[in-house]
Amino acid sequence: MSTTPKQAAVIGSGFGGLAAAIRLQASGVQTTVYEARDQPGGRAYVYRDQGFVFDAGPTVITAPQCLEELFTLAGRQMSDYVELLPVNPFYRLIWDDGDQFDYVGDSEHMIEQIRQRNPDDVPGYLEFVDYAKAVFDEGYDGLADAPFLRFRDMVRVAPQLMRLRADRSVFKTVARYIENDHVRQALSFHSLLVGGNPFETSAIYTLIHYLERKWGVFFPRGGTGALVRALVRLFEDLGGEIRLEAPVTGVALEDGGRTHRVRAADREDTYDFVVSNADIHHTYKHIYGRDTRARRTARKLERCDWSMSLFVLYFGCDRTYNESVAHHTVIFGPRYKGLLDDIFHGDHLPDDFSLYLHAPTVTDPGMAPEGCGAFYVLSPVPHLGLADVDWNVEAPRYAERILTALEDQMPDLRQHVVTKRWFTPFDFRDTLNAWQGSAFSVAPKLTQSAWFRPHNKDDHIPGLYLVGAGTHPGAGVPGVVNSAKATLRVIAADHGLVQGSTPLAAASPGRGAAA
Repeated sequence: MSTTPKQAAVIGSGFGGLAAAIRLQASGVQTTVYEARDQPGGRAYVYRDQGFVFDAGPTVITAPQCLEELFTLAGRQMSDYVELLPVNPFYRLIWDDGDQFDYVGDSEHMIEQIRQRNPDDVPGYLEFVDYAKAVFDEGYDGLADAPFLRFRDMVRVAPQLMRLRADRSVFKTVARYIENDHVRQALSFHSLLVGGNPFETSAIYTLIHYLERKWGVFFPRGGTGALVRALVRLFEDLGGEIRLEAPVTGVALEDGGRTHRVRAADREDTYDFVVSNADIHHTYKHIYGRDTRARRTARKLERCDWSMSLFVLYFGCDRTYNESVAHHTVIFGPRYKGLLDDIFHGDHLPDDFSLYLHAPTVTDPGMAPEGCGAFYVLSPVPHLGLADVDWNVEAPRYAERILTALEDQMPDLRQHVVTKRWFTPFDFRDTLNAWQGSAFSVAPKLTQSAWFRPHNKDDHIPGLYLVGAGTHPGAGVPGVVNSAKATLRVIAADHGLVQGSTPLAAASPGRGAAA
């Protein structure tokens, strides 16, 4: 029997790709990560300008134990690589009538804020928490890292999903317990963080409320980029290799599908199997596009419902605004359902918007020069398959409209901006290869979840596995990290691996662990 280690390629170094690469390397598989850009992280890219540090992508870190587990596999502690800082409040929610709600993990504080708006909603809220816990117990603990490769896997969990009424939407479920409009919005907006319309996303996603209550919301000291660097260091300490500025231009199957020849950066290498963390449509249409089975899958994906896109504005100020904004601030526009209908189904850019403002210097002042503030603000917008918007023309106008709107919370903001840049649906399409500029891949509807979502292992192409937002369980940092765990369960079964079988000390003698 051959003792030659298996070789694997991971395409893309987002959180899902890095989590998969660490698990593979810790299992004794010699793993190479290909990253098209000049930094690892995928959507978790980092921009630096004039002393400001801007995290480009995910900034809400929840369920930290799924990250800690990656270090535990290698016999290390995450705290030796990166520090997670608690964020409080989790979110500050602001409406156009001036109402302000600090969304926190403390039950009494939440109850008091709900009581101030409608005392009759307090019992309903407590019932909703019980429901969210039940969904969490079934939907996160039970299903998040379990691959759904066969229809019978779906049939197996169908009774639980029916009992929890997963067919209902997040908003409809919240509305069964809560009467106040603002509280309904406060308890239903979370699905937007994973690319879902609260009026269409399955009630399973109410588990986010309990997940945050249980473990909290965190931010890595130094930014999300510091967490990416910690994962890369762990992977390299295990003996893995990461190749930057190495976009994969194609993969060809050889030896009857037993090997995958990966073309990237003017070289070709062969591997026993491939894990793709690239955009799922790009994976099939372009990376494996020479294979008729892949092209067929790409056409099928084009018929799916896709998540919205985003306009993201990064800006640095010569002051902090710590007195007026929280680390995570959500600013609701005058419309809720109507705006969401326009974002997810409209054929134009809405005149109004709701905004998510990220102000990391509230928690970590080191993200900006002393006395200054680093920010990004995002506005959900229709993806390019819905609205024909020339973002090359619209972007500067849209950025100015957003800065003007933010002055309600951040006085004289435009006078204090010293640097700014933006990322549009065109950039999601052209830089991240995202189909139609979608920011979160296939939308998290019930009919596009679990077995109905693209599988962690391709059904037709041998040796092709998937991680990231486009496969089960979906988007969000816990989602994509758990997708790697689900996918590695399949790979381990297919290739006889034992996860975590390679001690880090033996794999990389003499390497330090300090972040």
